[in-house]
Amino acid sequence: MFNLPPLPYEPTALEPHMSKETLAFHHGKHHAAYIKNMNAALAERADAPKTVEGVVQLAVREGNKKLFNNAAQTWNHGFFWQSMTPTPQGDPQGDLKLAIEKAFGSLTAFREQFVAQGVGHFASGWVWLVSDKSGAVKLVDLHDADTPITEIGTTPLLVCDVWEHAYYIDYRNERPKFVTAFIEKLANWRFAEAQYDAARKGEDGWQFPT
Repeated sequence: MFNLPPLPYEPTALEPHMSKETLAFHHGKHHAAYIKNMNAALAERADAPKTVEGVVQLAVREGNKKLFNNAAQTWNHGFFWQSMTPTPQGDPQGDLKLAIEKAFGSLTAFREQFVAQGVGHFASGWVWLVSDKSGAVKLVDLHDADTPITEIGTTPLLVCDVWEHAYYIDYRNERPKFVTAFIEKLANWRFAEAQYDAARKGEDGWQFPT
């Protein structure tokens, strides 16, 4: 039985870039519903994994799309909350900064591509900054509930949710403003740096709370 973990900050902490109302619906309703549905799907299973990561992998092995959608969305949302911070952090630092500059040419070019990829993503999904074990980073946009944790050797560093429920209360249909606010004002670079260090060490990085 999995529970909805609390947000890692107060519900008003991300204002004015993300409102208390948005978090109440997104975290308290949408995220909670994915967890409820996942628990229901696992209720009669004696082999139910003890971790959300394990449930995602089980759903992939079995080709169980309903279980995958709810388990992966449970994990993706948990990672999304960690990807934001109310404390202004400026730019990524250290090795991650160097990796981003190597991959994109500059931090400015990275931010521009991040916004372009988020805005250009058709319909619902996610924009991820990911790393492989070599330390190379790239952007990937994934549809619906898809998640990079199903890809061996890939470690997610940061993610922006571009489902409409992530931004419609605050930004209406202006996704560009939301994605820009995320990458310029909300991105938790200290979290991304810790993920990057884990990737280079071959470690798992962040795990959904049990």
